[in-house]
Amino acid sequence: MNILLIDDDVELSQMLSEYLTNESFKVTAVYTGQEGIDQALSGKFKAVILDIMLPDINGIDVLKNIRQAINIPVIMLTAKGDNIDRVLGLELGADDYVPKPCYPRELLARLRAVLRRVDEQAAQSQGEANSKKYELHNLVLDIPQRQCRWNDVVIELTSTEFNLLALLVKNQDRVVTKEELSEVGLGRARELYDRSVDVHISNIRQKLHQLTKDAVTIETIRAVGYRIR
Repeated sequence: MNILLIDDDVELSQMLSEYLTNESFKVTAVYTGQEGIDQALSGKFKAVILDIMLPDINGIDVLKNIRQAINIPVIMLTAKGDNIDRVLGLELGADDYVPKPCYPRELLARLRAVLRRVDEQAAQSQGEANSKKYELHNLVLDIPQRQCRWNDVVIELTSTEFNLLALLVKNQDRVVTKEELSEVGLGRARELYDRSVDVHISNIRQKLHQLTKDAVTIETIRAVGYRIR
């Protein structure tokens, strides 16, 4: 399975490449943002591991360029404790993040979780052939096409955002916990003080508001999770 690693730290890149290669991945490492964009858009890779700090184009702008063109899983490498970059990355469509210093085993776990989720999405789309659409008011989620529409206008969602919204719409009669949302949206158990789900939900809210004008909203149930109404 081909993985793209974009990081200007040559020593770290070599170490991570060797570790992931031993875990049956084929890693292509590049050291500049522009080369990373070119490689990511080639369509050869199943996922991207992207550092925030790059010498020519910062990782946030690299992520923007990737997200404008393709929907490929992206894991950001962020400085330890740098919540601003972390949240910004998630807001722009990163699927997950790993803080630096980067421990190979943690990165491997996050990578496998993201890829497992992609495989589950494909299987779900096949398995839900008889339940192709979920609807709430004029909001329609087409599962096989992985498309969300409001009055026939497409709402552009990242893969993670689509998964989270689909879970909320499928369970519109109850509160969906943050733990459930993390398992489905991120492919991993929710961690203490992890705000990844909250940031993704905030993104979905903004996109829904732009079209629905709050005809469809996501309600926060404090200390529990979210409910769509």
